[in-house]
Amino acid sequence: MILRELHAMPGHLIRRAQQIAVSIFMEECGELDLTPVQYAALIAIGENEGIDATRLSALIAFDRSTLGSVLERLETRALISRYFMPDDKRIKRLKLTDSGQNLVARAGTAVRRAQERMLTHLPAKDRERFMELLEQFVELNNDVSRVPQRAAS
Repeated sequence: MILRELHAMPGHLIRRAQQIAVSIFMEECGELDLTPVQYAALIAIGENEGIDATRLSALIAFDRSTLGSVLERLETRALISRYFMPDDKRIKRLKLTDSGQNLVARAGTAVRRAQERMLTHLPAKDRERFMELLEQFVELNNDVSRVPQRAAS
C-alpha cells in the first residue's frame, strides 16, 4: 500500500474530518473553555433533567467510562450538579446549574459559527447533500459503533 491509497480511504478521511471539526469547534469556543463532548453533554442534560450518566452516554453516543471524567469536569466548574432521587439512592441524576444554562446560552452563537465554518469550503450546492450523506452514513452504521446513539425514553 502507498500513502496516497491510505489518504483516500474512508476511515482515514473520516478521522481527518473529525480532527478538523474539533479544531474548528475549539477555535470558536475556546474562550468558553468548552469541548464538543462537554457541549453535547450540557445540551442533553438540559433537555433531560434528571438523566443518569448511562442514559446520557447513549444519548450523545459517548463511551460511559470516559464520560465520567467529562462529568467530573463539568461538576467542578459548577455547570452541572449530581444528586440522588429521594426514593432511589443507587443512581446519581444530572441537572444543569444556572451557570450551565448560562454557558449553553452563551455558546450558541460560537457553536453555530463553528458548524458553518465546517461547511464553508464546500460549494453551497453540495452542503445539503454532504449533510444528508453524513447523516445517512451515521444512521446506517449506528449499531456497529462502540457506543450506539439511542433516543431518550
